[in-house]
Formats: sequence, C-alpha cells, structure tokens
Amino acid sequence: MRKILLAVSFVAALFVLAPLTGANAAEESSEPFLGDPDAPITVIEYASLTCPHCAHFHNEVLPEIKEKFIDTGKVKLVFRDFPLDRLALAGSVVARCAPEDRFFPLLGLLFEKQTEWATSDDPLSELVKLARMAGLSKSEVQACLDDESLRDSVIMSRMNAEQQYQITGTPTFVVNGKTYVGMTVDQMSEIVGEMES
Repeated sequence: MRKILLAVSFVAALFVLAPLTGANAAEESSEPFLGDPDAPITVIEYASLTCPHCAHFHNEVLPEIKEKFIDTGKVKLVFRDFPLDRLALAGSVVARCAPEDRFFPLLGLLFEKQTEWATSDDPLSELVKLARMAGLSKSEVQACLDDESLRDSVIMSRMNAEQQYQITGTPTFVVNGKTYVGMTVDQMSEIVGEMES
C-alpha cells in the first residue's frame, strides 16, 4: 500500500510541474557529463536509479564504452535523470548533492549496489549509507532530500525527455536527436563509425 501511495504522489508531482518544463536551459549548462566537453559526438543518457537495465549498462557496458570512446575524446556522455518512481527520485536528488568530482563515482555506486538499497525494507537509510561513502553527511543528505527545487529539477528532467524525445522508458540514449533504447558497445561503435565517416 505504501508503494502505491508513493507512486500516486510521484505521478501527481509530474502533473503539478507540467507548466514548468520550458525553462531547462540553465539546468542543461550544469549537467554532469563524462569526457571532453568539446568531443565531436554527444550522447545523452536518460536513466533511472531503480532501473535494472540501467544498472546493467553502468556496471557492464559503460566501462568499455568509456575506455574506447569517452577516454579517447570521441564521445561526451551526458547523464540526465529519468526517475521511474519516488525512490529513484530520492537517489537522483542525493547524487546531485555530491560534489561535482564525486557525482559519477556515487552514481556508479548506486547502480552497483542497486539490488541492496532499492529493494531494502528501509531504502532511504541504505541510500544515506552509500551517500556517506561519497563524503556526504547524514544531515547533508537529509537537506538534499528536503530541497524541493532540486526535486523539481530532477522531475523536470524526466518531463522534458518525455516532451522533447517521447522517451517512455530507461535506459534511453539520444544521439543527434535519434533515440536508442538501451546501448551496447557494438551499437556505440557503429554510431561513432557512422558519425566519423
């Protein structure tokens, strides 16, 4: 019953924020990304921290993509939140509170430990433990979770994705306006090859 109420209130929040989705230029300028900011190819990833397929991408696929395409300066990977539920929203908010140089390490940890914290009887306590490993104090985590403007910006990220790219699930990747549901190393290699030719 608690999960149903959380889901309903999450959906209600999406509708309340619907009129706010036009102003996303400021948030785009401060988006977390991996790679050279001037890389010739920009890949935008939309992911939810409670999505098992997103965890698989971050744990199994991204390391090789990073080595072959991001670290070599060919691709910049931009991360955008697409929370599928309130727990994913909480995780996204906490990750956004991490110092810039710790965002991706914390994001990776949240995906790596997803089955532990996201299915826990007390997921927020587990989330706090993981955030503390990234250097955030318990009070800082609570302040982040209480930050309505931060929560709204994460929800708006999802709404913008739905409106701009018709994204309905995760992980979804956008390259030059074209969407890809999921991503493999071979797919990335093909995309890079096509764009370099």
